[in-house]
Amino acid sequence: MKRRNFIRSTAASGIALAGLTGMMSATAGETVASNTAKFKLKYAPGLGTFKENAGTDPIDNIKFMADQGFRAIFDNGLMNKPAELQEKIAAELTRQGMDIGPFVLYADFGVKSMVYNDEESRKMLKEKLIQGIETYKRTGAKYALMVPGKYDDKLEWDYQTANVIECMRELSEIAEKAGMVIVLEPLNRWNHPGLFLTGIPQAYMICKAVNSPSCKIVDDMYHQQITEGNLIPNIDRAWDEIGAFHIGDNPGRKEPTTGEINYKNVFKHIYDKGYDGVLCCEHGNSKPGKEGELSWIKAYREVDSFEV
Repeated sequence: MKRRNFIRSTAASGIALAGLTGMMSATAGETVASNTAKFKLKYAPGLGTFKENAGTDPIDNIKFMADQGFRAIFDNGLMNKPAELQEKIAAELTRQGMDIGPFVLYADFGVKSMVYNDEESRKMLKEKLIQGIETYKRTGAKYALMVPGKYDDKLEWDYQTANVIECMRELSEIAEKAGMVIVLEPLNRWNHPGLFLTGIPQAYMICKAVNSPSCKIVDDMYHQQITEGNLIPNIDRAWDEIGAFHIGDNPGRKEPTTGEINYKNVFKHIYDKGYDGVLCCEHGNSKPGKEGELSWIKAYREVDSFEV
């Protein structure tokens, strides 16, 4: 993550109020009011988040998100979409002036993919990376997410760490030449037992050892609230190695305001640090249907209403 000095809009303080005025209940036969007031941060709903209001077509979803003031999207499955659809998504994002968050490059939770010095695994990962680079070229999705897989309780931890670092050095060298960034995601050990990478400090140490601008962290605040908490101090300590964020409240992994995380304070802190990257809304809806989707948007207007 790079610190950016950019001019803040003088209208930013009025975004939250403007945002709430654009909302209306959506029941059968009603339409959703337009609200083009832009959010302060690039919260990125996933394609399909608003299927009740916008349908299932990805382009219609992007138009709806832009109309509701969102400045980015994310799609974990982007790499597996047909090339023609990838290009259409990229063209619509360009037309709307929107960004796109990390897509999943490789995340197999059942395989010990990086903890061994294994030629076969590294060949497979490099092939995945080449495929991801082609996706990046078509879409401009610069950040690609990887999970190192499971650990081996029969091999000393330090050997496994060294193997992960060496693997990421090889992959990052390829990614850097292409202009792409690999982001490593730590996942909590309760929902995903047996995985090697679980915490922000651990991911930070690996990125420092790899020492490449193409090896960064995606800080999933839902997972990190479960694993270690202390969200803001860990953001500060790992700041220069964070490439992107994931959002989800805990417990439940639903939209902000439904759990214990004070996202309004967290988002203000991230905003004040000058972050202009994407924050992927990788969570579900606490309520069903059209009204649930509008409640989802309203929750983001609430947590985005911090003073600047």
